[in-house]
Amino acid sequence: METYDIRFPTSRELDGSDAMNPDPDYSAAYLVLRTDAGDGVEGHGFAFTIGRGNDVQVAALDALRSHVTGRPVAELCADPGSLSRALNGDSQLRWLGPEKGVMHMATGAVVNAVWDLAAKRARKPLWRLLADAEPEWLVSQVDFRYIADALTPQEALDLLRRGREGREARAADLVRRGYPAYTTSPGWLGYSDARLTRLAEEAVAQGFTQIKLKVGADLEDDVRRCRAARAAIGPGIRLAVDANQRWNVDEAIAWTKALAAFDPYWIEEPTSPDDILGHAAIRSAVAPVKVATGEHAQNRVVFKQLLQAGAIDVLQLDAARVGGVNENLAILLLAAKFGVPVCPHAGGVGLCELVQHLAMFDYVALSGTTEDRVIEYVDHLHEHFVHPVHVTGGRYRAPSAPGFSSAMYPASIATYTYPDGTFWAADLISGGETA
Repeated sequence: METYDIRFPTSRELDGSDAMNPDPDYSAAYLVLRTDAGDGVEGHGFAFTIGRGNDVQVAALDALRSHVTGRPVAELCADPGSLSRALNGDSQLRWLGPEKGVMHMATGAVVNAVWDLAAKRARKPLWRLLADAEPEWLVSQVDFRYIADALTPQEALDLLRRGREGREARAADLVRRGYPAYTTSPGWLGYSDARLTRLAEEAVAQGFTQIKLKVGADLEDDVRRCRAARAAIGPGIRLAVDANQRWNVDEAIAWTKALAAFDPYWIEEPTSPDDILGHAAIRSAVAPVKVATGEHAQNRVVFKQLLQAGAIDVLQLDAARVGGVNENLAILLLAAKFGVPVCPHAGGVGLCELVQHLAMFDYVALSGTTEDRVIEYVDHLHEHFVHPVHVTGGRYRAPSAPGFSSAMYPASIATYTYPDGTFWAADLISGGETA
């Protein structure tokens, strides 16, 4: 297991900027699993961060090394859940969570690398590996501890068995037409109104039927920017807004109502991601504007409570925030049980590449629908991945390469590893970065 601290200087162009995170340097605490199988197949995984602290995330990956190295590869790929349970169950490391924060993100990165390895050895893209799996095996991969009061193993099995009906027709439809996407690329808070307008117009021309704007720093600015965006896209395109946790509950309600004239489809992360009842109060007050959250929800338990409390209209899982594919299976099953659409969070470094597989599995073999479901898309950093996403006509094209689409080019790793990669070493010498 090899680990890398990979950082990209996205803050310099304000890419990714929002009300809570004005200067993100999109980063990946990255790992590669190599085996002695002789076939050269590797597993790649990562946790997404935004710069400072990525070294802390890498240290968390390294702390899990003893649970990974030395395991028989065939057994591990046949049952990734065994590793997930071992990582979450380490009695001393668990104290640093439990099942949240830096250690849980590290668990997700390692577990996702195993799924990448398993899918490559099966010669299938991950979405297809999951969609082809027997329901009983998928249920065995889910940890029902703490969620069985909302979703039992039998209920999960019933959902997955029903999801198999018409599965092949949906898989063929997915390959033919792709999966709906929306784009956040026009809406970063640091962009000028002219740039916002140009990118919004381009998004519509490219076939996107929804865009998203970052809001929450200044109400007058948000009103002006939403007006510009709505003028650029017209009345028939959905406009979502995202506050990135900026507000108290009363602020979220007042601010969303002030933007209601621009017909926002949803308000995303209006308050603390841990505030279940706050989200419920906001949802009740701002309807018909929908409430969406989940990219910072720490684990399946928080998602369970958001659903039980009727606090959200849209569930936004993240491929790397929680404990990897296994926990995201639990979250997808919870969403299916409660009938709440899943619109995954993406962007960042490689999150689009990962999360497309989860949404596509959900469509093909669980929910059976893409109605009111879209995957976020942000058009940057894909060039560093061996199998990058392909979005055309406002839709994600189904990956065909085996694996989880998580492998970065060795040259990108060598260039952007911090602080000794070729980019950062030269940048530090030139004074572009200060300690």
